[in-house]
Amino acid sequence: MSRRRQIYEGKAKILYEGPEPGTIIQYFKDDATAFNAEKKGTINGKGVINNRISEYVFTRLSHIGIPTHFIRRLNMREQLVRQVEIIPLEVVVRNVAAGSLSKRLGIEEGEVLPHTLIEYCYKDDGLGDPKVSEEEIACFNWCSHEEMQDMSSMAIRINDFLSGMFSAIDIRLVDFKLEFGRIWDGDFSRVILADEISPDGCRLWDINTGEKLDKDRFRRDLGGESEAYQEVARRLGLLQNEDNGPGEVLDMNAHRGRLRTPAKPAKK
Repeated sequence: MSRRRQIYEGKAKILYEGPEPGTIIQYFKDDATAFNAEKKGTINGKGVINNRISEYVFTRLSHIGIPTHFIRRLNMREQLVRQVEIIPLEVVVRNVAAGSLSKRLGIEEGEVLPHTLIEYCYKDDGLGDPKVSEEEIACFNWCSHEEMQDMSSMAIRINDFLSGMFSAIDIRLVDFKLEFGRIWDGDFSRVILADEISPDGCRLWDINTGEKLDKDRFRRDLGGESEAYQEVARRLGLLQNEDNGPGEVLDMNAHRGRLRTPAKPAKK
């Protein structure tokens, strides 16, 4: 088997050259980082769960007309995506005060915002992905005015759809980040949704209990990270119950270990 050419390795994913021109294979890792990679660790099975959740979300978004880089899932940890020119901005969508917003403005965490807030951060790990204004984005030409409008419009549509989708399974979408990229057709380009949407980049709280079902469990040393990620997948219908059926999406090493354990004979 020929070795694949690695293009890039980030904090949560590895990108490989795809089988066809204009495609990339996106591999989801179990690595977890927080506070601009000052805190590092592993969440067992996270890559498997995030692959499935992101596949599900991107597929649902495509059904409402959101253009995305997702083509298809290849296996438990990989998906085939379109190669894009990433716009160096993170688009942060906030519905409820939490995290850096609460700290920066002194707003109590959990307070519902008067309306959805969109923020932009410049993608630069060395600078800590600083928050930037629309004026700064225009000044440094990180994207055009038309691209900014496309991203903000899509962000609002995505938020409306995902808020409803998660609310239906008793999860509150507190905030989340999006990344976009350009695809080119000759001299013309258009903006499409890229990267991933998963508990790594979303704050997801149980509507009834307020329990955190996202990477904040890792950031704040709450424990139970794997279980929280699996709970989101289970509510979305991506995990079967405890029967370990063919649709099970747990970490393969642990999964194989359970399969090797002899089943107890049924009581007569």
